[in-house]
Amino acid sequence: MTYESLNNTQKKRYNRHIILDGFGLDGQLKLLNAKVLIVGAGGLGSPMAMYLAAAGVGTIGIVDGDVVSLSNLQRQIIHATSGINRPKVDSAKEKLNDINPDVQVITYKELLTEAKASSIIEQFDYVMDGTDNFSSKYLINDVCVSLNKPFTMGGIVRYQGQLMTHIPGTACYRCIFPEPPAPEEVEKGSEIGVLGSIAGICGTLMATECIKYFIGNGEPLTNTLLTFDALSMQFTRFNFCKRETCKVCGKLPNKL
Repeated sequence: MTYESLNNTQKKRYNRHIILDGFGLDGQLKLLNAKVLIVGAGGLGSPMAMYLAAAGVGTIGIVDGDVVSLSNLQRQIIHATSGINRPKVDSAKEKLNDINPDVQVITYKELLTEAKASSIIEQFDYVMDGTDNFSSKYLINDVCVSLNKPFTMGGIVRYQGQLMTHIPGTACYRCIFPEPPAPEEVEKGSEIGVLGSIAGICGTLMATECIKYFIGNGEPLTNTLLTFDALSMQFTRFNFCKRETCKVCGKLPNKL
C-alpha cells in the first residue's frame, strides 16, 4: 500500500499518526502492510487486538479455541454480554471489523498446538502472546525463535503484570526462564483472581511494543523483563542476557 492508494477516509483516520514526529506516513504505511498474529483473544488479546486494529495494522490473525463466558467479561473487553457462548475469534473479528474496516482479520478457531504452530506463525511478521498458560508460552517462544519471528509476551495475575519482547538475535523467554514451572507451582487466575484493568495496562503496553517495531522508533523491551504492580503503580525493569547455553537460541539449539 502506498500514500497514493490511501483514500480520504484513511488519511483522516490515521491523521494523528501521520503528523506524529517519528511516526509519519512511512510508519503508517508500514503498519498497513504489517501482518500480526495474536494468540489468545482474552484479557491481554482484547486490548492488543483493538489498539492494533485502530492503529491500522493491515492483517491481524487471531488464534483461540474458546467461547465467551460470563466470567470473561470482567477483563476481556473485546467481548460483550450478547456474545456469551460465541467463539471468541468470531466475537473478536466482529469487533475489530467495526473498529476499522481496513483491517483483514484471519481467525483460527482452535488452540495453538505443536502440530500447527509453525504453519500458522510463519505466515505473520510479528507474534503477540496473549495466552494464560506456560505450555503455550514456551511453544510460541520456541517456534518464533526457530522461524526468526519477533514476538512480545505478557502475563498477568492478581495485581501484577509482566512483559518482554524478543527480536531475532536477542534473548528469548527461555534465557530468563529456561523451563516451565512444575504444575503445582503455577498460580491460576481462575483460583486466585486478577484485577481486570491490569489486562488493559499490560495488553496496551504489548501493542505499543509491536507498533514501535514496525515504525522503527524507540527502544523495544529486548533483553528486558518489565514488571508492574498496580497497587503501588511501580514499574521495574530486569535486564538479562542471551544465554549461550539456551537450548532454543543458544550456540547449540535443539531442533524442534
